[in-house]
Amino acid sequence: MRDHTHGERGSTADAPPEVWTGSATNRVQWLLALGGALCLALGIELAVDNMWTSGIAALAMSVVGCIAAGLLILFGTLAFVHVAVKVDKDSLEVRCGHMGLPRRRILLAHVVGADFAQAVSPRQWGGWGYRSRPDIGTAVVVRRGEGLVLSLGDGRTFTVTVDDAEAAVRIIRERLGVKESPAA
Repeated sequence: MRDHTHGERGSTADAPPEVWTGSATNRVQWLLALGGALCLALGIELAVDNMWTSGIAALAMSVVGCIAAGLLILFGTLAFVHVAVKVDKDSLEVRCGHMGLPRRRILLAHVVGADFAQAVSPRQWGGWGYRSRPDIGTAVVVRRGEGLVLSLGDGRTFTVTVDDAEAAVRIIRERLGVKESPAA
């Protein structure tokens, strides 16, 4: 028996890979995370180094406000700095951030079509992150650029920005048994 390397193909030259993975990253959001960390540090600095002579209520509100805002900004941005997409034989899984949360798994049995979007913009979705708009659908947007758009059986769409989205669309269409649409 012979082991095949990753790039070597046997008689299944036209078969899609068993698992396709892709990702996208937004380095600009690291600046927002830095802002959240600075806000958190300010709250800690206020709590530790202040003499507490100007009134405990005002200082406590400032400390709690800075720490809460810092944590929200820090974790809210870090969750959407990176997205990882995995397509296997049964499903598409989207994992956000370096911890993989939030996560969304869509069974390919619920998908009726897959399309390539040349330009997905945070502006059309109302910003970065996990977005839902009744008129457009649901999306995970971590950066501007190409994306994968799934048409689901319930009439909704799911969009995710990912590098090499065309390959993901091709693989999903092959798994669904859908013919390639003609290029315009």
